Parts: sequence; structure tokens; C-alpha cells
Amino acid sequence: MRFERSHARRTAFVAVAGSFALLATACGSGGSGGSSSGGASTGALEGRGPITLASGKDTSGNLQNQLNAWNAQHPNEKVTLKELPEDADAQRQQMVQDAQTKAGAYSVLVMDVVWTSEFAANQWITQIPEDRVPDLGKLVPATVETAKYRDKLYAVPMTSDGGLLYYRSDLLKAAGITAAPKTWDEMKADCTKVQATPAGKGIGCYAGQFEKYEGLTVNFSEAVNSAGGEIVGKDGKPNVNTPEAKAGLTELVNDFKTGVIPKEAITYKEEESRRAFQDGKLLFLRNWPYVYALANKTDGSSKVAGKFAVAPLPGKTGPGVSSLGGHDYAISSFAKNKATAIDFINFMASEARQKANIEKTSQAPTWASLYDDPTLTKQFPYLAPLKASILGAQPRPKVVKYGDVTAAIQAAAYGALSNGTPPDKALADLQTKLQSLITP
Repeated sequence: MRFERSHARRTAFVAVAGSFALLATACGSGGSGGSSSGGASTGALEGRGPITLASGKDTSGNLQNQLNAWNAQHPNEKVTLKELPEDADAQRQQMVQDAQTKAGAYSVLVMDVVWTSEFAANQWITQIPEDRVPDLGKLVPATVETAKYRDKLYAVPMTSDGGLLYYRSDLLKAAGITAAPKTWDEMKADCTKVQATPAGKGIGCYAGQFEKYEGLTVNFSEAVNSAGGEIVGKDGKPNVNTPEAKAGLTELVNDFKTGVIPKEAITYKEEESRRAFQDGKLLFLRNWPYVYALANKTDGSSKVAGKFAVAPLPGKTGPGVSSLGGHDYAISSFAKNKATAIDFINFMASEARQKANIEKTSQAPTWASLYDDPTLTKQFPYLAPLKASILGAQPRPKVVKYGDVTAAIQAAAYGALSNGTPPDKALADLQTKLQSLITP
């Protein structure tokens, strides 16, 4: 499920240089010893005791195991999971409501990487000093950038994400196809060949996430970027009403019209699309790395275990461009026990914890070393295409009014895909709307 800088570098994973500003002067009061104040503070990370973790629904089934490991070592500073809905927009809404009312019900927020600017600008999350978060230089550089606002650190990268193309390698092989498609046209040609075989008769060609929610922003962005377009330029100004963006949106519109994308995919979020692929209903699927472990389960829950492979996303004329996804952990400005919160975040962000997590869930880590770990690359062959996906990823707009911006993108894309709005009009209207929302 992403997610905020200019082009992610197509270079090797390198260490992050530079330093972050030290912790700002407190805006509110803070206690010491037992518990700190719940005020909107960017002051010292003080106070120890129980905390809560606000996270979207744990579809991996492993998050509680990670929390149990912390709780066993910290019986007086236990973490309680506050599980929010699967839907990223609903998660954000509940976190925003908690912040706006200064309720302090959530201590640590598991945030989509595109939320940092909005939450930091509104002082809903606490600035974190560099000396309280070790090893930033060992993380994937692009992930560190998602955790910053105005060059100051407000979160810690926990998982990264790049879009991947899952495909039925058994069906491609049976149709005489030896490699995954690199372009949209190649993918559609492969579908035609597979659907003409007895084993592939009736199978759907391709799906992503096209319901009107954050996943649609991601899929729309990937289509636009993979056609050479952009939503917001490097100058911070909207630039979505272009021939390149039109080519990307038109591709999606036409694929729905012709049945390349099954009509039911207009209701797909991550989980619906995953289940369709696992049930053998799709030849190709765009989704995140977490799907790999679930689709490969041999407990009977997946009909495609051992029958699929992973490749980079296809594009208009060559390999496509993923939206950068992932999640960062931030500390609510209204939380008590911030000293416990930062220690817990460091525990969860450690190389050992991230390795344990990928082994159980196939979620993308933020430690650069784990992408080249021999034991992991053997267990998860997708790590090589995932590394390429993340390095070539582009961010969704890094803007303060992200909630309004993504809603506008979703409305424009959904209107074109489901309501017959011509791509030209959808993009022209979107350009106008974004110009009213984004101030470079």
C-alpha cells in the first residue's frame, strides 16, 4: 500500500549524508519521570510508561508478534495495538481526528509515507532529533526522505514499498512465453496468447487497485509516470494536463473498456486484488511485496503457490515507474510517554527486527543491507526487482494539503474510469483543482 521526493535515484543504495536539526524548543509542557504531558510538544522526548500503536489492519498477522517481543522485555512499558481499518484514507481520517481533538489516544502512528508533510506542518507529530535515531545512514536513502519535512526528521522509516508485477509463470510458460512483459502492449499480447490456451481460458488479464481510495492515486500516478508524465513537477507546481499524462490515463480507460482489466476491478483495493490473483482469476497483478508470502502459502489459501513470479511494472515503451510506498513510525504530539515511544520505534526499526519481519511477511525493509542478504534473496527472489522498483520510484505529491490533493486525484481518475469522463476533461479539471490546493 504510496508511497515523496523527486525521482528516487537510479543509483546503488548509498549512505545518507547530512545532519538534521536538533530538537526544537518545546511548544507545550513536558513532565519527567513517570509520564509527560499530552500537550502538542516538540520538546524533549520524555516520560515512560505504557503506549499505544495506531496501525492499519495487520493483514500480515505478524505485527502482534513484534509487539510481544517488545512487551516481554519491557513489562512496565507495554505497547497496545490500536488496529485501524485496512483503508489508508480511513486510517488517516482517524489519526487526524485524534490530533485535531488533542485526544492523545495514539502514541505512535504508523503513517503512509505521504502523510509526513501534512502531519508535521500541523504540529500533529513530534520532531525527532538525529541523535535519538541511530543508523539512518544505513537505510535506503529514499525512505529517509519520506520521514522529513523541511529537512527535519519527524518519523522513522519502518517499511518501504515498490509496486511489482505478479504474473502466472506457469501459464506464460505453457503459452510459450519465456519472459515477463516490459511494456503495456507486450502484457496485452501475452494475455491474448495465454487466454487462447486450454489452461488460460477465461482468466482475467490484469488488475491493480482502482476503488476510489489511496490505491487509485497510486495506480493513476504509476500510469502517468510510466507514460513519461507527472502530477507535480520538480518546481512544486501541478503539471498533470499534458499529453504524457493523457496517455497514461487513456491506457487505463481503454483497458477497462476492452476488458483487459476486468470490470469488477473498479472495486479492488489491495486485498481484493490479492485474493483475485490467489484464486487464479488473474494472469497479471500490480501489488506490493507483502502479497508474495501470502500468495505462496501452501495451506490451501492460495491456488497459485509455486506458480507465479515477480517482475518490474511494465510501462508505455519500456519498464514502468512505481509510486514509492511504505510506512514510517511517528510520535503523536499529544502522546504521553514519548521516551518510551522513541525507544520502541528504534526497537522496531532495528536491522534484526526488520529482518525478522520480512521473513514472516515479505514486507519491504528500509535497511539497505537486507536487499543483498543471501538468506533473504534465496527465500524472496522478488528482492532484486523490488530494489529496482524502489530505486526508480517516484513520489506522490509531497504537499501539506495531501488529503485534499489525493481526494482530487481520486475523483478525476475514478470519473474517467467509471463515469465516462473524457481523459482530456478529467486532467484539465484536475490541473485546475490542484492549482488551487498546492502552493510551491
